[in-house]
Amino acid sequence: MEKPSKGRLFLVGTPIGNLGDITLRALETLKTVDLIAAEDTRQTQKLLTHYAIHQRTTSYFEHNKKQKGAALLEELLQGKTIALVSDAGMPGISDPGSDLVQACLAREIPVTVIPGPSALLTGLVASGLDTDSFVFAGFFPRVMKEKKALLTELARERRTIVFYESPHRLGQTLADIGSAWGDRPCCVARELTKIYEEYQRGTLSEVRQYFAQKTVKGEITLMIAGCRDEGVLLSWEEIESKAAALLESGLSKKEAAKTVAEACGVSRRELYNRIVRTDK
Repeated sequence: MEKPSKGRLFLVGTPIGNLGDITLRALETLKTVDLIAAEDTRQTQKLLTHYAIHQRTTSYFEHNKKQKGAALLEELLQGKTIALVSDAGMPGISDPGSDLVQACLAREIPVTVIPGPSALLTGLVASGLDTDSFVFAGFFPRVMKEKKALLTELARERRTIVFYESPHRLGQTLADIGSAWGDRPCCVARELTKIYEEYQRGTLSEVRQYFAQKTVKGEITLMIAGCRDEGVLLSWEEIESKAAALLESGLSKKEAAKTVAEACGVSRRELYNRIVRTDK
């Protein structure tokens, strides 16, 4: 029996809010593939229903990616075509789509991208910050140890830094970043392409104060200006104030000293000793 030719995986960009942002090529692909693998089939069904698309769907997300990924690969190896979509935007960005792409490439299964909207780029180009080069750091960490490590790693990054964040953690994230990096310019973009689309621009403290006075809804794209303080020396009072803010957020004296010392270019031991003396 002749072995079936391998199928093809399509990464299909879908609207991040406004359903009118779907491309003609994306619609054609979704209507003709054998299967649509979606991060959340209920969310994707809204799009499919709007455009009268009736293809078979299945779920593929972070917590079932190992088992479901194997099943999708089997269908692709049998010659099926599969469209992978996320809840919104481009699949493969901060989601398990990248795992499926790697698995397909390892088995020489063709992968085709159908470009579409992206919250990352949509927010960035309207932020008012530098767009010549930037760093996308994914979702801001929840775990304190990971948060500390990332803040330390990016403290001297000169390019614009972009995060994704959820609305209920926005205030704390703005506070954590401001404590570690100083009161830099930033932009919070939410509800992109939707009726209540909003861009809030200003310093980290200004934007944090603005959102503290209202209920925040919608997924967040957060852009922060890169480091621009080369050659500017901070006083020990200012440096110790940054460390104190991190201590209040839950970091230990050792962790706070390491994070701030690396960000400000001072001795970690000296800063730690100053923190200890202040506590006495």
